[in-house]
Amino acid sequence: MVWRRNISKLILAAIAILIVAAMAAKFLIVTKPLEKADAIVVLSGAATFTERTHHAAEIFKAGRSSKIILTNDSVQSGWSTTQQRNPYYYERAVTELEQSGVPRANIEVLMQQVSDTHQEAELLQRYCGTNQIRSLLVVTSSYHSRRAFSIFSDVFKGSGVEIGIDPVPTGIRTPSPFIWWLYPSGWRMVPGEYLKIIYYNVVY
Repeated sequence: MVWRRNISKLILAAIAILIVAAMAAKFLIVTKPLEKADAIVVLSGAATFTERTHHAAEIFKAGRSSKIILTNDSVQSGWSTTQQRNPYYYERAVTELEQSGVPRANIEVLMQQVSDTHQEAELLQRYCGTNQIRSLLVVTSSYHSRRAFSIFSDVFKGSGVEIGIDPVPTGIRTPSPFIWWLYPSGWRMVPGEYLKIIYYNVVY
């Protein structure tokens, strides 16, 4: 019957859309782990600081690096009743790292303000050049990893610094590639990331 054929077509179309959506999300996730790195850099990301710092702490405790670098996007978080102020996210990131077992002496904050990933890469490129760092492992959120790796690869080209990237796994605070479309945050992360990739390629 016609209605059955139409339902079958709709089901097949829905399955095809879900497959494409999952593939589009998975395409954004890039991993290039380094067994050893001179330093780990945790990219700024406001509300994503918790998952990023926890992942960096796991890498640190696994012995893959002895130094964690944080950048400063100069964004303040919500009100802290203990501090009676709105701490900056980099300050909260330092606290999360310490609570996760990373000694304060192994954490460095680059205080120069940055507003996007390209500025972070440029700042890190200068820092590595003056601090004899020859390998850098970037930690960021999963759907940000392709753009971040592309930017760092471009900025560090010819510098002699090896760039690796180890994104936070999905399913923690970031929805899985198979169900991202069920969450408002997923729509910001996946389609939004493609728009940022287009913008970066146009501007840079």
